[in-house]
Amino acid sequence: MSTPDQVETVFGALQFFDGMPLPDTVTRSYDTLDLLRGIEAFLNCVPGASMVAMRRGLAGLGIDSRTIGFTSPRCSSAPLVLTANTETTYGMTCLALDQDGPTVIEAPPNSLCFVNDLWQRYVTDMGIAGRDKGEGGKYLFLPPGYDGDVPDGYLVTRPATFSSWVLMRALGGEESLLRTRIYPLSAAADPPEQRFVNFADSDFNTVHANDFSFFEEIDTLVQSEPPEALDPERAGQLAAIGIVPGKPFQPDDRMRSILDTAARIASGMVRTLAFKPRDPSFYHYPGSSSWKNPWPSRSYEFLSAEGARLLDARAVFHYVGAGTSPAMAAAAVGAGSQYAYTAEDSTGAWLDGGHAYTLRLPSGIPVKNFWAVNVYDPQTRSMLRTDRPYPSVNSLSDAVRPEDNGDTVIHFGPTAPQGREGNWVQTVPGKGWFMILRLYGPLESWFDKSWRPGEIEPA
Repeated sequence: MSTPDQVETVFGALQFFDGMPLPDTVTRSYDTLDLLRGIEAFLNCVPGASMVAMRRGLAGLGIDSRTIGFTSPRCSSAPLVLTANTETTYGMTCLALDQDGPTVIEAPPNSLCFVNDLWQRYVTDMGIAGRDKGEGGKYLFLPPGYDGDVPDGYLVTRPATFSSWVLMRALGGEESLLRTRIYPLSAAADPPEQRFVNFADSDFNTVHANDFSFFEEIDTLVQSEPPEALDPERAGQLAAIGIVPGKPFQPDDRMRSILDTAARIASGMVRTLAFKPRDPSFYHYPGSSSWKNPWPSRSYEFLSAEGARLLDARAVFHYVGAGTSPAMAAAAVGAGSQYAYTAEDSTGAWLDGGHAYTLRLPSGIPVKNFWAVNVYDPQTRSMLRTDRPYPSVNSLSDAVRPEDNGDTVIHFGPTAPQGREGNWVQTVPGKGWFMILRLYGPLESWFDKSWRPGEIEPA
């Protein structure tokens, strides 16, 4: 029932007089509390900071709410975009419902498109997994608080934020993607000509900060969106460090230094969570395999079976990737997509760009559409930049050669194996790397685990 005169902590000794803190303890306690709250705010607000950075990066290329950025012929490693791939024809933009009012998206047919709000929460699917069932359809996005007339003939959606990130993946390629249209409802009778910007080879950055400016990114979001768009718990964490809707974020030198330290610590922690998770549910195959599932509970909301928010899983996913939807997290057999990632070889050592490795994918790779292996830079979590602009091997390429028994062996290393150049992904000496195995239209043998990839073997 009593407080000792001195309590030893990892932050130093806390000293008391009959339970009452001495002056140094008061200072140390508040410094520690602010640091801990800054760390928690970083880990819990990564999804929002990532969307702010995405919108800023696109805007720098002239991609606004009425412009669609796209990749033609396919995305290269030039853009810094979290775990993008080289196979899908991408389109993306950010809505601005506060400026444009109700907005129409005419989704392309035969596509896998989805929309997340600015806190990177799921809003809707469009395309195969959406209400148009892949036929293409007109989706109407209404601003928060909108109480005006809603015309018939639209698939109506109400995001919680004015700005939302729209990701389009057209399985029919560029021709299909270029059929997409975005325009204000007020212009529906005579929509303007759609603007497109090809960013496939553009060197631009959509990755959020890992220092004090991370919190400035979050403040940008908080100030521009309705307060009710943020849940009370995160709102409380942010208020505790000075980020409050309608008020300037002006930390003093002490608080600025603490938050800078908090961001750097938290970014290190989330890297540990991502590459060496301690939660066994991250591991796709229990036991010695290093293959990990980015949705350990198969929930796009990162909820456990008991309904608890898996905070580490949410932080990991949004630190490494962008965008979430039910069709990605818990795809049905033959629909959507599934993913597995690793940064380790079969011995448990980190993948080293100066060494050579092989990965065997047994015959009968369980996909209805196609599979791909993409290699990423662990620092930027974007595609690895090498002499070759497309750090991937995939089943869409005629250059990929299977073995005589039907297996596919993929090679990684700084130099190509003779005669297997089509099965090779270049890596960079002195740099680590990690990879993602992507299955589009995954089949039953992936889900029941009767088919499984090999481990990455040192050559």
